[in-house]
Amino acid sequence: MQDDPVIFLPGMMCDARLFWHPLQELSADRSVSVARLRGASIEEMSARVLAEAPPRFALVGHWLGGVVAMDVLRRAPERVSQISLIDISPLPETPQMAGRREPRMVRARTGRLDEVMLEEIPPETLAPGENRPHVQALMLEMAAALGPDTFIEQSRALMRRPDFQRTLRSTRTRALLMCGEYDQICPPRRHEFLAELMPHAEYRLILGAGHLSPLEQPEKITQGLRDWLDAPLLLA
Repeated sequence: MQDDPVIFLPGMMCDARLFWHPLQELSADRSVSVARLRGASIEEMSARVLAEAPPRFALVGHWLGGVVAMDVLRRAPERVSQISLIDISPLPETPQMAGRREPRMVRARTGRLDEVMLEEIPPETLAPGENRPHVQALMLEMAAALGPDTFIEQSRALMRRPDFQRTLRSTRTRALLMCGEYDQICPPRRHEFLAELMPHAEYRLILGAGHLSPLEQPEKITQGLRDWLDAPLLLA
């Protein structure tokens, strides 16, 4: 059904504030909710999302939330009516990135969470301009609210994440891929490749945004989601 509930899965160390604009705008005509990502692995996080989700739903995931969304799609494709992946990567962690995470987890545990978050999502991965400090401040507020234990848990989950390219290649679910033009963590070129890899995917480049595109260009993200949700679903 076109009016299936929509479940939002936030990115790493983000909460519902990441999606404040689409949640407000889309809740007027459909059921929306935000899942909390809990668990020591991507598989555990996706199992909890599925356990709490309605029988059929649309999924919107940003970065870590997008990785969990891909695992939900892998485990229960018949329950996912549509999927939108924002600023994501389907690839497993590289050894170089995994090596950087261990010292960050140590520093997060010793009260330096702000410092490691600014390494996790550096300024240059966000769009330049006067909005960047505001976006960074909200990013740090969300991270502080979740705390260092969540940072460590989510870091470990990302380190052990599987390769989801096969899942995306074989899906029959209609998909919307969106990426900020300045995103260096999950670059636009990767999303272009995914749009070609997936049988029923649309890709939108979000101008004036980086890795936190739902905060940087909330109206553009909301419009993309509205167009995607309002379009006719594919025939089975």
